[in-house]
Amino acid sequence: MLGTKDINLKEVGRALSSLTIIVGILMLLSIPFSIYYNEATWPIIKSSLITVGVGLVVYGISGKRSKKHVGKREAYMIVSLAWVVISLFGTLPYIFSGAIPNFTDAFFETMSGFTTTGSSVLIDIEAVPKGILFWRSMTHWIGGMGIIVLTLAIMPLLGVGSSTLFAAESPGPTTDKLHPTITGTAKRLWLIYVILTGVETLLLWAGEMNFFDAICHSFATLATGGFSTKNDSIAHFGPYVQYVITIFMFMAGVSFSLHYFFSKRRFDKVFKNQEFKFYVGLILGATVLIFSILIYNMGDNFEELFRRTIFQVVSIITTTGFVSYNYLLWPTVAWFVLVLLMFTGGSAGSTGGGIKMIRLLLVFKIAGLHLKRMIHPRAFFTVKYNGKSVKEEVLFAIMGFLLFYFTIFGIGTFIMTALGLDFVTALGASISSIGNIGPAIGNVGPVDNFAAIPQAGKWVLSMLMLLGRLELFTILVFLSPGFWKK
Repeated sequence: MLGTKDINLKEVGRALSSLTIIVGILMLLSIPFSIYYNEATWPIIKSSLITVGVGLVVYGISGKRSKKHVGKREAYMIVSLAWVVISLFGTLPYIFSGAIPNFTDAFFETMSGFTTTGSSVLIDIEAVPKGILFWRSMTHWIGGMGIIVLTLAIMPLLGVGSSTLFAAESPGPTTDKLHPTITGTAKRLWLIYVILTGVETLLLWAGEMNFFDAICHSFATLATGGFSTKNDSIAHFGPYVQYVITIFMFMAGVSFSLHYFFSKRRFDKVFKNQEFKFYVGLILGATVLIFSILIYNMGDNFEELFRRTIFQVVSIITTTGFVSYNYLLWPTVAWFVLVLLMFTGGSAGSTGGGIKMIRLLLVFKIAGLHLKRMIHPRAFFTVKYNGKSVKEEVLFAIMGFLLFYFTIFGIGTFIMTALGLDFVTALGASISSIGNIGPAIGNVGPVDNFAAIPQAGKWVLSMLMLLGRLELFTILVFLSPGFWKK
């Protein structure tokens, strides 16, 4: 029997309305840039008023806080619906300003922003009003650390069940608590996030970027999003900017828990962490491989080839999606390596998307363990991570995740081909969306965008973005028939 009687809908409504109000208020931060660049502010003000107004109405209807416990079902519902709700309201600045008048396109751009995917339908980015571009970059920054985490950090009004919400939005294999309370952990994560964003903004501003470009690109970098204010992305800028962004993309792909431990001088927690070593090793290995291929095939401009290589490797692995060069012009074997890297992702606890380093590392460990058991069938072996045995349920969850991930990726590719896309473009669009990467291959490559994707296809890709951002299970549980049974 289906029903929602045992779900605390009042608390769900209160939580969603609170998140909506926060997003509406954050829209107003775009106004100073609109004023500075002599642009109309009314589209942003109107968007904010509608968003905050609807949030206040729903909050009022929800009534006083219920004494009923906010459990897992409420958490899954809040997190699943939150990203859809804020994406719906996030379309308003695009629509009212005329920057993206089509609702489907505006929703795609907004979902791409909040999920830090970075896929865009904008053909001439530089013609878009600066206030709207700032909002576009801010959707990255909000979504990078997570809207639920933001709320837990600055508005601990969700009360009971906050740990469940935190886990539902950060569903990776490991969730480090940096403080006894979830609110304390959320505040520390956001503090690190803000500090790194500020430092990168200053470094970019000290180079060839103005303040507007610097802060927008910092938002996109630390969120591993990839929205740029320039039509040719980071290729528009020189070596200094590209190296700075490379460094901060790398840092954004590291677990923010390790940043915290590093700030506390607990260096052993960082440099002995197996996921971190695997992450660094993969970046170095892929960089050396592609760089060697390029040197052999494309000449002896070592610095330029090295810079392009490490930039694109870090950009793809961390799922940031910035572009400094059209990598499809490289020898096929070189850009094919980048395609393989699209199936990796950042570290668990980072702002990066994708499968995540820890899952890949543990899969290799599982494969190695299987080989050992074939050689020594009577011996007892366990999978260990950072010196501790990994529980079997965690390993099963990882294998289940990979099964769902590649199944959904395959279904997405099939649907996109059915909608008329060629196979390479369909494959690229699907892996880009579920991996939250941005540019891919085919007609959605580094110098193209998603404007020509059919309208139905944009809704499919938007769903893949959401599934990828919440690492599948939160959405799949919410959509499963069993969720709605009493």
